Amino acid sequence: MFSIPKIISQIACSFYMLFFSIAIFAQKPVDLVNPFIGTSNFGAAFPGPIAPRGMASISPFNVAGVKNTPMEKDSQWLSNPYVNENTFLTGFSQVNLSGVGCPDLGVILLMPTTGEVETDHLKYGSTYSNEVAKAAYYSVNLDKYKIKGEFTASKRVGVSRFTFPKGKSNILLNLGLGLTNEEGAMIKVVSSTEIEGMRTVGSFCYNSPEDAYPVYFVAKFSKPAHNFGVWKKPAKYNGVEAQWMGYNGKTRIMENTIKTVVGDSIGSYFTYKFDKEETVEVKIGISYVSIDNARENLERETGNKSFDAVYEETYNEWNEELSKVLVEGGSKDDQTIFYTALYHTLIHPNTLNDINGEYPKIKRSKIGKTEGTRYTVFSLWDTYRNMHPLTSLIYPKQQSDMIKSMLEMYDENGWLPKWELNSTETFTMVGDPASIVIVDACLKGIQDFDFYKAYYAMLKGADQIEDNPLRPGLKEYIEKGYLSTNYAGPVSTTLEYNTSDYAISLLAKALGKKEDYKRFTKRSLSYQKLYDKDLKLLRPRTANGKWYEPFDPEAGANFQANVGFIEGNAWQYAFMVPHDMKGLIKLMGGDKAFSDQLQKVFDLKQFDMANEPDIAYPYLFNYVKGEEWKSQELVKKLVKEYFQNKPKGLPGNDDTGTMSAWLVYSMMGIYPISPGDPIYTITTPMFHRVTIKLDPAYYKKESIVIERQENNEGKINSIEINGKPLNSFFISHEDFVNGTKLKVIQN
Repeated sequence: MFSIPKIISQIACSFYMLFFSIAIFAQKPVDLVNPFIGTSNFGAAFPGPIAPRGMASISPFNVAGVKNTPMEKDSQWLSNPYVNENTFLTGFSQVNLSGVGCPDLGVILLMPTTGEVETDHLKYGSTYSNEVAKAAYYSVNLDKYKIKGEFTASKRVGVSRFTFPKGKSNILLNLGLGLTNEEGAMIKVVSSTEIEGMRTVGSFCYNSPEDAYPVYFVAKFSKPAHNFGVWKKPAKYNGVEAQWMGYNGKTRIMENTIKTVVGDSIGSYFTYKFDKEETVEVKIGISYVSIDNARENLERETGNKSFDAVYEETYNEWNEELSKVLVEGGSKDDQTIFYTALYHTLIHPNTLNDINGEYPKIKRSKIGKTEGTRYTVFSLWDTYRNMHPLTSLIYPKQQSDMIKSMLEMYDENGWLPKWELNSTETFTMVGDPASIVIVDACLKGIQDFDFYKAYYAMLKGADQIEDNPLRPGLKEYIEKGYLSTNYAGPVSTTLEYNTSDYAISLLAKALGKKEDYKRFTKRSLSYQKLYDKDLKLLRPRTANGKWYEPFDPEAGANFQANVGFIEGNAWQYAFMVPHDMKGLIKLMGGDKAFSDQLQKVFDLKQFDMANEPDIAYPYLFNYVKGEEWKSQELVKKLVKEYFQNKPKGLPGNDDTGTMSAWLVYSMMGIYPISPGDPIYTITTPMFHRVTIKLDPAYYKKESIVIERQENNEGKINSIEINGKPLNSFFISHEDFVNGTKLKVIQN
């Protein structure tokens, strides 16, 4: 017999769940972003504001303290200006990198204080509380001074708003503090409301000091200062402070001067005397070309706009970009980690050109000019695997401009980029990844660039034996089919060259270059010469062709040194031949042997979610008929374990959006399994419905919907595209974007 109270309770519960679902769906995607995700556990994200693909950004800077001193300041430091566990803040940097493994930028620090001017950051720094971080907004209270700081940003301008208590207050601009140790800065107080200057940066991943370059800025204040000045700390020689110009080892403060000051540890201050609580807004325009351009960026982007007006514009821009993908179902935490991940993929590559189109060319000998967007920060060893394919799908115009930027770099430098940062080619990591990115986009229909130029640029990188910075050891690779232990990370590098050669073969085929197609297809399969049939693993060979001994397949994990591999070990590279998975299955002895060996990676705890070489492994069971359920279970398990709505919510370094892109794809239920190949493999979507809006300039359909039954946790039973059985766990990009609905049906 039915219970009336029970029925009423069930109805009430149903109405509550319906209301809860509608409330979540009605929330704007921008409101679901949590910038604190990735600010711990080596994620290297920062919580401060930035516009989509912005040049300027603001981050709280809390890595300059000294732990276990009487003042209990922190010293935990990675490669970014903010670590969530730290507690002592010394300013707010105006240009920053997100999710990188080597430090750079994190400079031009703004810091509000009260009382007498103090120029030593360890003395003027403060603990802090009440942090709030949202897309385009960050705020914090500085405990020592009872000051509230609020921050937002436009594309090229950081905007700060400080609320001061009654009394004497200061705003410091410190050019001596930053993430790296380049020497050289310049500062000038233009007036009681304006400062201009420059700070040198550029030692990314231990680059030579000769690769240093300037960041220019102009700062404008909403209220004129009562007093202002500049400071210069004494030079150092062999660690001993020089006593010159009457310094006697002390910082020299020059009051009310508009003299230009040049040095290493320099800064300026603006002092105010308030008879009641007051706010001051500071706008800092950034340029990599000149002070004049920094000023123009500031005026044209923010002009007389208030803090709130700038915030509203950037907030709306973020919402527009994030709304290209709409999700329904899942918990609020699910939606938060999804949209925060999408947010992180929209930070880098970022804008380099000023609002007038000017930008520094590679090697910085000339100034270029663009009508579009010149992009920078190409961490390609990471991003070719999933972040760039995601951009091609959701933001194809941005991807087109990124490829045009790469081709401009080729014109300027003679080579496609490898790891480019602010028009400096760092040549960090191994492989020739730009080719893969360009081919992947081209074969997905993004062809509004000179793809013949791109093709010949790829051939240069793949074929020029001498003086080739993209492919060290190319002569040996072509002659033997692999790099020997004469080179660093020979197995890893061989696999990266194979993957790039395969991508080149695809474009050669599309362009009707039959001989190139055959040649690069053959080159792409040379990994087989490194296959040890007894271990069923790839292993390094010496120059005479013998196996390198002693060989430990597990050595090299967790970024430890290893003779054969870069950032990984033999297990983490065993399946990194995404372009020839069928060939690898045959090499390993068939489906069962392949599946068993793949399972060992996880059983032996050799899978590393925090790094790129094995990032596609969870999806590889889709190549074995009847084993696809393993991919479904693994992906769901990994998402739950490593991606969470908390500062430690990334598995490690975000690598300029690569880890975040993995999550976006995994939660949507598709993955670009073979970079360069325009195909996706399919797993269980983690939302009831995902709607991807398609750019009409590149795609015929307005949108594609990925759908599954709501609240069904079973295995995938069948897959349909436009109501017809797909009969596969793979779908071509063309069929996907020209479909209307991809439906995943579970048991």
